[in-house]
Amino acid sequence: MAQWRLHSKRKATGGLLRRRSKKKRYQRGSDFLPAHIGPAKVRELRTHGNNTMLRVLSAQTANVSVNGKARKAAITTVAENPADSQFVRRNIITKGAILLTELGRARVTGRPGRDGAVNAVIIDQAPKAPAGREEKAAKKSYSEPSK
Repeated sequence: MAQWRLHSKRKATGGLLRRRSKKKRYQRGSDFLPAHIGPAKVRELRTHGNNTMLRVLSAQTANVSVNGKARKAAITTVAENPADSQFVRRNIITKGAILLTELGRARVTGRPGRDGAVNAVIIDQAPKAPAGREEKAAKKSYSEPSK
C-alpha cells in the first residue's frame, strides 16, 4: 500500500482543515526496502523528472575507505545498528550501521537505499599476521628434490 507525503489534516489547535487539493502522484512515497547481506541485487527506480535512483536490495561487498583510499571488501555480518537492534539479527544494512568486513570494522556512511552501493569508513582495522611467519612455514615444509 502506498504511503503519502501530505500536509496535516489538522490545525495546531486540533481542528480539522479543509482539503487543499486531491492527492498527486508526486506526493506518493514508498515502503522501506531493507538492504540485506547476500548476492548483489540492485533495483533501478524512476524518480521525479524522469531521473533514476539505484536501490540496493542485497550486497556482498562494501566500498571501504582506509586512510583516504577506497577498497572493496567482503561483508561478513552486521555488528551494530543504531537505527534498530533487530536489524543486527536480520543483517539489514542502513546508514550508520557497523559492519564486520575482511578489512575490519567499518561504519556505513551512505544510504544504500538511495546510493546504489554500500559505502563505509574503516573504524578498527583487522589485525595482520606478523610478516614472514607464513613464508618461513612454507619454506620448512618444502624440500629440494635430490639430484
